[in-house]
Amino acid sequence: MAWINYILRSFVALVALFTLNGCSISLGLAPISSIDYNKVKTISIAEFPNRAEYVYAPLAVEFNQELKDMFIQQTRLQLVDNGGDLEISGEIIGYNQYNESVAADGYSSKVKLTVTINVVYVNNTNHDEDFERQFSAYRVYDSTQLLTEVQDQLIGEMVKEITEQIFNSTVANW
Repeated sequence: MAWINYILRSFVALVALFTLNGCSISLGLAPISSIDYNKVKTISIAEFPNRAEYVYAPLAVEFNQELKDMFIQQTRLQLVDNGGDLEISGEIIGYNQYNESVAADGYSSKVKLTVTINVVYVNNTNHDEDFERQFSAYRVYDSTQLLTEVQDQLIGEMVKEITEQIFNSTVANW
């Protein structure tokens, strides 16, 4: 009887060992970008001036820094002042707010804040990928709030969204 228990325990231990050995979890991240680092080593990102009709000064500063940070943090490209293998330039062309919806009393109940940025992208290693395009984002806020109350938070959200759009359109090829 003891030898049957011994064989049974050995068999269970052996099955458990093979099961655990056969199971493996592999964690990894998908490539964030589709950059061929053998060809592309540098990027130059020009300062984007704010040429919108309504100018909110912190917008240009925040956008320029967020765009540079995105490429520095998510690629191995070296940021250079000019003449990079990839070149990004452009301007902020829109910062507008519009009444989005009207309440029963005839007054605006929601306001839509929109940021639009014109981007010129030049890939000096493959000019087939060059483009000039506009990117925009918007947020809607309650008209009972003043723009000055929500502006910084909304700008932060929209800048992040637009920089992700630019990143995806230039080096992620999504």
